[in-house]
Amino acid sequence: MILPAASTRLVRLSRRADFERVLGAGASAIAARSPHFVLHHLPNTDELSDELSTGGHPEGALPVDVFRPAARELLVGVVIPKRWARRAVTRNLLKRQMYAAFARHAPALPGGMWVVRLRAAFDRERFPSADSKALRRVVRSEVDALMQAAVRQRAGRAG
Repeated sequence: MILPAASTRLVRLSRRADFERVLGAGASAIAARSPHFVLHHLPNTDELSDELSTGGHPEGALPVDVFRPAARELLVGVVIPKRWARRAVTRNLLKRQMYAAFARHAPALPGGMWVVRLRAAFDRERFPSADSKALRRVVRSEVDALMQAAVRQRAGRAG
């Protein structure tokens, strides 16, 4: 009997070195692009496999048929340069939208470090308010499409 895997945990990246590691990994780390965002992914190299072992059974260990993988962690970060979002209200809105998108798509995303980066400004004539419902809708739909594209691309590489 295999118990369901523990849920996916989101952990926010906070160290500069972690951001540099993901963003400095080059073009191979780019999971998806959209008109305003780039999504970078650096898979865990030391992540344990979810497959069952056929090796020996140490004393006191759980039997193989009740194996339960540990919680899967996604290390996520957001980069919003002032160059592309001048107003703090807009930067905060974008960060909230991106972290919410990571939470919505976490079960489908493979483990590792994920960083989404704003790469172009939103048109101020189209979105004059720094925090409007229209801007929220556009950002949400674009980031959701970005995450879905990343899931499809990473699934294509694995399969």
